[in-house]
Amino acid sequence: MEPLSALPEWTRRELLRAGAVAGLSLLGAPGRARAARREHRGPNVVLVRFGGGVRRQETLVPGQTYAPFLLHDLVPRGTLFSRMEISSNPGIETSHGQGTLNLLIGRYARYEDVNGRFLGDRFEASHPTLFEYLRSVADVPTHQTLIVNGEDRSDEEFYAFSNHPDYGVEHRCSVLSLYRFKCFLLRRQLEEGGLDEAQRAEKQKALAELEALDHRDLNRDGQGPAIDAFWERWRAHYGDSGLVNPRGDRLLTELAVRALRELRPRFVIVNYNDPDYVHWGNPSHYTRAIAINDEGLRRLVDTVEADPFYRDRTVFAIAPDCGRDDNRFMAVPYQHHFNSRSAREVFALFFGPGIARGSVVDRRVEQIAVTATLGGVMGIPTPHCDAPALAEAFA
Repeated sequence: MEPLSALPEWTRRELLRAGAVAGLSLLGAPGRARAARREHRGPNVVLVRFGGGVRRQETLVPGQTYAPFLLHDLVPRGTLFSRMEISSNPGIETSHGQGTLNLLIGRYARYEDVNGRFLGDRFEASHPTLFEYLRSVADVPTHQTLIVNGEDRSDEEFYAFSNHPDYGVEHRCSVLSLYRFKCFLLRRQLEEGGLDEAQRAEKQKALAELEALDHRDLNRDGQGPAIDAFWERWRAHYGDSGLVNPRGDRLLTELAVRALRELRPRFVIVNYNDPDYVHWGNPSHYTRAIAINDEGLRRLVDTVEADPFYRDRTVFAIAPDCGRDDNRFMAVPYQHHFNSRSAREVFALFFGPGIARGSVVDRRVEQIAVTATLGGVMGIPTPHCDAPALAEAFA
């Protein structure tokens, strides 16, 4: 069967409006996809976790936004779901890891730290991610499905695959992050030699500490030739000190731009997180971070539109992981850990080929609907999602 993206527009709309993705596959029955994987003809998808938790007020309200490119340039080009929300059912938390998994697996869940740590955030998905859905049916290598992750959220390094018996590690994605580069660099420095006994012991100890963070033990032997070559080029450009390359969300933008040019990913999620530095107590940490995310978003869009490989073949999805509280009596404003109403109020914007332009959908929709919508964009089944695709997004 043709991928959804290749079907006539009226057929695609009818399939979506019929709710064919509500717990069922658009292309077949649930369960492991066919063994023979087809060529993936796109569209490609860039999912931007406009993140670390942002409110609608500082992003979508004219005159108050710190994201002018998002609001004034991109919203007119696509479909905005302005009343997207995170479920208020018991146990559904408004935080970063949970929100990211909501976007990637299309289900709400009550997550617990896999190591039983108090207030720990090391989660594993019990149902397949979009990476697994894509790679189970399409001939896409691991390095062309990517998480670009922040240096301060190592727990989110490990969302590359789920524990679902029909998917799992075979269909995992790759991860680009400062954590991964540090592991690569230490291994290279140990291989290259030239270290005295104390230096070698120090680097071995540092590498062991980093490898111990990988509870799934997938990073010990590196990430494969394509990613290793990517890190070689990164090292040649920025060196070994860590004092030259960008940091924070600017680092994520640089990693994502270089990945688009060098690795040619078909699906990538960029996990922006700088707005969460507001926990340090200064509201400007939050508002300035939104502006940094907006600048990064502009650079990602410019990179795609300047590249014939991606131009007119790539859909962007922009969605926060969670919102933020609006309690003005808090000593530090803009929190999200109390599961308040405003912390559950988010949004999503889709734009690119096949997406309706200049549309604002004002009905309440669920955050987990992003997953099936992106499955529909890429023409892949998402049989385990709990929410159907957002039909209004499709032209």
